Amino acid sequence: MKSKKNIVLVGMMGSGKSSIGKLLSKNVDLDFIDIDKKIEEKEKKTISEIFSKFGEIYFRNLEEQISMEYLNLQNKIISLGGGGFMNIKIKKNCLINSLTFWLNWKNEILINRIKKNKKRPLALNLSTYEIKNLIKDRSKKYKQSNYTINCDKLNKIQIVKKILKFYEKNRT
Repeated sequence: MKSKKNIVLVGMMGSGKSSIGKLLSKNVDLDFIDIDKKIEEKEKKTISEIFSKFGEIYFRNLEEQISMEYLNLQNKIISLGGGGFMNIKIKKNCLINSLTFWLNWKNEILINRIKKNKKRPLALNLSTYEIKNLIKDRSKKYKQSNYTINCDKLNKIQIVKKILKFYEKNRT
């Protein structure tokens, strides 16, 4: 019997939510939904373009609307944007209706990934110190997830297996 709960992946930008979500969906019979991609499809613009043209408040409102739409479905694997879980409405829905997994990495790994990627509008002009603070602030919320996966010493397959192990225990 299938669980009605979604699997929701949370974590910092660069934590691998999208790649883990895609792999996960190949291992279970659930569709994968990347909220950032859905936002880009709806707006026909990249996240960076949305931020620069309309600002963060516009983006966060859009993120809430689209996240809530998909979180109200069942039996999906959903990758939230890095800031999605900071939204009280989104977080509450996730914790009530889904199994949430925080993909947790050491700061150094995340900072390297964030600095290499020029598509991260929020972090584009931040110093290493400011990125560390962003990670620290967001981690307080991410810790409220149902499960924490410490990813530092794991490859993608091992991360997926850990998530599946928790998911199997909570199928009903």
